[in-house]
Amino acid sequence: MSSIFLVGPMGSGKSTVGRALARKIGYPFIDSDREIEARCGVDIPTIFEYEGEQGFREREERIIDELTNRPSIVLATGGGSVIREKNRDHLTSRGFVILLQVDIKEQLRRVSQDANRPLLQTEDPKARLEALMCEREPIYNSVAHYTVSTDARRMHFVVSRILRQLHKRDICASSSHSSS
Repeated sequence: MSSIFLVGPMGSGKSTVGRALARKIGYPFIDSDREIEARCGVDIPTIFEYEGEQGFREREERIIDELTNRPSIVLATGGGSVIREKNRDHLTSRGFVILLQVDIKEQLRRVSQDANRPLLQTEDPKARLEALMCEREPIYNSVAHYTVSTDARRMHFVVSRILRQLHKRDICASSSHSSS
């Protein structure tokens, strides 16, 4: 289990933490949402507009299946990737799953102005985030091998905590040389 998969709600810092973690351990970083956009040639809101959430989730499932088969990567998944059972199975059986937690207030601060979040294009983004968290939090917890909060935490602190866990669990050899 040398690949590391980051899950969590939108705005939890999966891409930011993932990039920094990948640099520290010398693994390639992949963001599943960016990979979908690159392959489709359009952004996620456009995919939602033409194919709906169902179409997007089907694309996401194929990408998650493919990417979780790659060895020694850091993968940031989309916030809703865990709602499909196949994705959960691939994540938990093919790598080390880290849940990045964030409270609603901080999440809203981070994503409220982001037009690239189709699920938040609503009259009440806070209520939408609360509903998504209520639905998804038990699922995130069920797939996580390790959980770390990103609330008001510097990214360096979060990455250091993750590196300590990787070292302690002997997940990737590179993590042992840089736990700072």
